[in-house]
Amino acid sequence: MALLSFVFFFVFLLIGIPISFSLILAGIFATLFGTSVPLMIAPQMMVKGVNSFPVMAIPFFILAGNIMTRGGISKRLVRFAYSVVGAITGGLAMVSILASMFFAAISGSSPATAAAIGSIMIPPMEEKGYDRKYSAAVIAAAGTIGIVIPPSIPMVVYGVNAEVSIAGLFLGGIFPGILMGVALMVLNYYFSKREGYVGEGSFSFKEFFVSFVDAFPALLMPIIILGGIYSGVFTPTESAIVASAYGLIIGKFVYRELRWKDLFKVTEDSAKSTANILMLIAAAMFFGWFLASEQVPQRIGSLVLSITENPYLILLLFNVVLLIAGMFLDSIACIVLITPIFLPIMRSLNINPLVVGIVMTINLAIGQVTPPVGLNLFVVSSIAKIKFDDIVKPILPFIVALIVVVLMVTYIPAIASYLPSLLGYM
Repeated sequence: MALLSFVFFFVFLLIGIPISFSLILAGIFATLFGTSVPLMIAPQMMVKGVNSFPVMAIPFFILAGNIMTRGGISKRLVRFAYSVVGAITGGLAMVSILASMFFAAISGSSPATAAAIGSIMIPPMEEKGYDRKYSAAVIAAAGTIGIVIPPSIPMVVYGVNAEVSIAGLFLGGIFPGILMGVALMVLNYYFSKREGYVGEGSFSFKEFFVSFVDAFPALLMPIIILGGIYSGVFTPTESAIVASAYGLIIGKFVYRELRWKDLFKVTEDSAKSTANILMLIAAAMFFGWFLASEQVPQRIGSLVLSITENPYLILLLFNVVLLIAGMFLDSIACIVLITPIFLPIMRSLNINPLVVGIVMTINLAIGQVTPPVGLNLFVVSSIAKIKFDDIVKPILPFIVALIVVVLMVTYIPAIASYLPSLLGYM
């Protein structure tokens, strides 16, 4: 029946039914045909899936990111990034990557990061002679950092499902996110040298200081979020609410670019995104309950351990499964479906669940730029006004660089675990 449920799921996907409804229908059909359990279990498990205080962080982080995007934050972050790395070879692409890292600490979303930075940086990059396809690839790849550097919506979902500290996950994502940015910058430097993409101007301490002061309220946001969490002033969920309020104050009264009439659109967009994510969580909770009732995680775990108990090979398999799943499924659906299958295996091998969550998040971030369903590719190709196919070839080297990073984090877990262990979250 477990196999039949997956057959139903993929059939529903192939005929164009959204992922969340495909999960619900697959669970219902499999329950009807293979068990005597009443269907009342479906709404009960779906409600249980979203009836969680930590889950409340998701709509508020989405709202905070949308408010900051509308409030003139992105262009100030770009200006500050320009003052830092604009003079380096491939300067505008370097600016795009660094600005994406800054914006990642605000938005918690890969597509939002790619859209915000891409809309600002692609036109000037093209004016300076950058190939439009290359520009789009750089920004799409840099957008993946959006869900690794905290705050991160997928980390919230993983923390709820795996019962792992969300605050610890946020800390664990800092070094891997920075490492992703550095890897993309190194690769960009190589390509820029080869293609003759020069730096822009020279470093100016005055411009650095002025742009830093202008961007400081935006840069302060992640400090408020993380500082409040780790000082014990508020929980991750409460920090999301504080972030929304802070973003509103900054956008409306400091930068004065957020208008009252914009709030309706911001709220509407946030509500739509929240509904999609919560529907996925609810549906995956029901489908996951069915798989658990059929003992699928235990059977898969036994099968994997019967083949090999080598933790290095199992971690490699874990990465391969996530990379493939990320090519076809939404990151939230992947987390809710894959976590109950692989987490027991990892626990049996004494692999820390927090590190597993960081590795999973990076893999699914890479899924945002892998065809055929890489959301960042669709977002950036639309901004750059190029075909989806045009961005596939130039993005491949950046995907390889990001895979190298995820393997480093996988096999050198201290990259993810050092900060959480330092502050007592492990």
